[in-house]
Amino acid sequence: MKRFYKDVSVEEADGGWQVLLDGRAIRTAGKNPQVVPSRALAEAMAQEWASQGDEIDTGAFMLRDLADYALDVASGDAREELAREIAAYANTDTLCYRADPDEPLYKRQREVWEPMLAEAENRYDARFERVSGIMHRPQPPETLDRMHGVVAAQDAFALAALRMLTSLSASLVIALAALEPDADPEALWQAANLEEDWQAEHWGSDAEALELRQTRLDAFALAMRFAAMARDGQQA
Repeated sequence: MKRFYKDVSVEEADGGWQVLLDGRAIRTAGKNPQVVPSRALAEAMAQEWASQGDEIDTGAFMLRDLADYALDVASGDAREELAREIAAYANTDTLCYRADPDEPLYKRQREVWEPMLAEAENRYDARFERVSGIMHRPQPPETLDRMHGVVAAQDAFALAALRMLTSLSASLVIALAALEPDADPEALWQAANLEEDWQAEHWGSDAEALELRQTRLDAFALAMRFAAMARDGQQA
């Protein structure tokens, strides 16, 4: 697609901030006003437009796509279905599934994962079952209900970020930790990628695997950044 605009700007709008192309406000894919909670997020989205060349790279609008999802889906009738989809990760959370206790990997998992899981249990007043081996064991119904409540209480922009964070990490505990103000994307991604990194340490990895890992880390960090910028606007 050819670039069809010259100037990109940001202005305050009813309920937040919006990006303008040649003075015209952008709408979402669902034709809703694309108004986001903070100026910082609007400016970051504007940069996606401003950095385009003569040809528009439609894959370079990850912040815009997250904002559209928040406004078109997470703010609409599908909100409850989305909350249930995200909360379902609690039943198969990566941090709950460990190697057998006599395997070296188990020690690494316990060192990295157990403090994170214990902190989540304390923060959300929930109890997670730890499972050794590959057989699935359902989490207690009260835990699933509690975690659904935690997810459902999030705002639309946090839900959009959580959808991406849970998909990348296969962990609701890690995804929720990523929303905390002092969260470290690299540390959280190392926890999410622990088993893959363990395999690479012992068996080696190739350039393609390393590139994929970095691509996924970049997406994880971007979702965290999106949530942080949106949250800052809502707290202002």
